[in-house]
Amino acid sequence: MNIRSQKRKGLALTAAAVLASFVIFGGCSMGTAADNSVGGMKPAQAVDVSGLSEARNTPVVRAAKAVGPAVVGITNKAVARDWFNNPVETEGVGSGVIFRSDGYIVTNNHVVDGAKEIIVSLSDGRSLKGKLIGQDEFTDLAVVKVDETNLPTAVFGNSDSVVVGEPAIAIGNPLGLEFQGSVTVGVISALNRTLDVSDKRVKLLQTDAAISPGNSGGALVNADGEVIGINSAKVAAAAVEGMGFSIPINTVQTIVNELIEKGYVARPYLGVSVFDPMTAARYGYQLNIDKGVYIFRLTLDGPCGKAGFQRGDIILEIDGEEVNSVAELRAKIASYKVGDKVTVTYDRNDTKRKAEVTLEEMPQEDR
Repeated sequence: MNIRSQKRKGLALTAAAVLASFVIFGGCSMGTAADNSVGGMKPAQAVDVSGLSEARNTPVVRAAKAVGPAVVGITNKAVARDWFNNPVETEGVGSGVIFRSDGYIVTNNHVVDGAKEIIVSLSDGRSLKGKLIGQDEFTDLAVVKVDETNLPTAVFGNSDSVVVGEPAIAIGNPLGLEFQGSVTVGVISALNRTLDVSDKRVKLLQTDAAISPGNSGGALVNADGEVIGINSAKVAAAAVEGMGFSIPINTVQTIVNELIEKGYVARPYLGVSVFDPMTAARYGYQLNIDKGVYIFRLTLDGPCGKAGFQRGDIILEIDGEEVNSVAELRAKIASYKVGDKVTVTYDRNDTKRKAEVTLEEMPQEDR
């Protein structure tokens, strides 16, 4: 590989800063007892719309009334370093959605990442100290808990039933707590969109509902007042409008359950670090391969190390399916469970080989 310097241009995906462009939605219900189930769906709650004419009593109005009380502001107080390596206090604001009445809140990982202190601002004006229960960088999800009961909660819908063109309502805190509980309306623009963020590929809902900095961790809601997604990204580029992305709520429920149980998400791994031509260029290298991903480092006692792989091998296929990028390999392995066996086709010195690899749980330091 030859070292060279490149400057990349194109669309910028604002998905890392606490004040990034994200939107979250939640259908809400008032409960007196804690609902300890995240995975089940519930009927949307009736809301008081008395006094409104039939013309004004729209699905958007009802969804906003149902969901709004469960959408919170999340302030991340952290410590960064300035140019002279001096500690500097920083503060950013995002959004979150209460999904259990005993204080459990789902938000984006980037909203709370690195937080020294978390403050949760409720819709009724109260501010409570939040505790980070668990976070998952891969899906950009996190769970925060406040020490309170009888909170308004969001109703989760079924993101598998979402269709292109149906209304999408965003509720969050654009530009901070000054505009807490703002509502914007659009449609579902597309399903199963994939974005490559830091070599991670996740499937998302696309919406044209307006997304602004501070909406991160808020709720994407359907016309029935059910949360169908937790928004996590926006394409920011000149001449680009109305391209926001939301994590499907069915994915959210699976991740949230595991975060509450373990504090992290157990994922399988191969025990290798790989490059494709694009990621190699990002680090200043030129990689001349037409297919597959190049192993530049591996853990000897990891799954691939135990199966006899070597540095310099090129992984071509997983169970017969081609992988030609880091994101494709990660997405493919993420579709399996710890303990699954996969057949890996690889190239070594221009000779194609196959090996069976047993996937193991990724060590926490590699997450």
